[in-house]
Amino acid sequence: MFVLFVLLLIAAAVLYFVGRANESRGFKLGSLGALIAGVFAGIASCVHVISAYEVGVPVTFGKVGKPMTSGMNLTSPFTSVTTFSTRPVDLNLSGKDVIEVRSRQGGVMFVEVTVKWAVTPAKSVELYKLAGSEDAIQQRLVFPDSREIVRNVFARHTSEEGYSSAREKINTEIGDLIQERLAPRGIDVTTVNLRNVKPSDQLQEQIDRKIQQEQATERAAESARTAKAEAEKTRIEAQSNAERRKIEAEGHAKANKIVNDSLTEKVLLNRCIDAFKEAAAENPVYAVPCGGGSGNALIVDGTGKKK
Repeated sequence: MFVLFVLLLIAAAVLYFVGRANESRGFKLGSLGALIAGVFAGIASCVHVISAYEVGVPVTFGKVGKPMTSGMNLTSPFTSVTTFSTRPVDLNLSGKDVIEVRSRQGGVMFVEVTVKWAVTPAKSVELYKLAGSEDAIQQRLVFPDSREIVRNVFARHTSEEGYSSAREKINTEIGDLIQERLAPRGIDVTTVNLRNVKPSDQLQEQIDRKIQQEQATERAAESARTAKAEAEKTRIEAQSNAERRKIEAEGHAKANKIVNDSLTEKVLLNRCIDAFKEAAAENPVYAVPCGGGSGNALIVDGTGKKK
């Protein structure tokens, strides 16, 4: 814009002198128009408008000035302004930029990560000195540092932790370390999202074999638990049967003892008399008195045979 200002001033001067020499009103009017346009071009070259959500870094004759906030800013016409967006920018490390990492055990995995970052306006001058432009900030600072940190974090964990059990923990570690690394440089990392972790083909085969071994071990352990439970059940049942038979035997023994203790001579005599009465009711008999002098009860019918 400043170059245009100079050219318009030169044009205004030339037209003025030509119009004066020729006494031409048209040239004089052209000279006035060029002068007015030159003035506006001069004013415009001293004004820089910074859009919302942007920050500007002024450079005058190679000297970097203070950051310029959004709005209208007056500068020297010899000042150039480099702007940076303060809106968050997504760095997607996927596709051709997918990160190849190795676990603590040496297993290879492919990691996809999204890093959301933004320029810190107060440190835009430092970023300008480090990178020079917004694209350069991502390519020279955010991109390589993020890849390095992702590799370092995965190298501290096992393969299983990397692709399954500790994904959330690893995501947090990566986010904290990237923020810690980039914040002093003027880059505010707002979010780190560990989107996908894919094992390499070789690692996937190892995972499948491990899963099969674990399943076989679990089946064997389940079979052992079942056999142990069955044996315990059989033992308990056998013990219960033995105890039941013992109780029954003790009961029979007590009953027999009670019967034996109750069979006195008097009891036997009464039973003999009852039997004689039943026999006499059906057939004519004569009887030796119960006990028969020998302690045995005898009942005899009319034939003389003993019963």
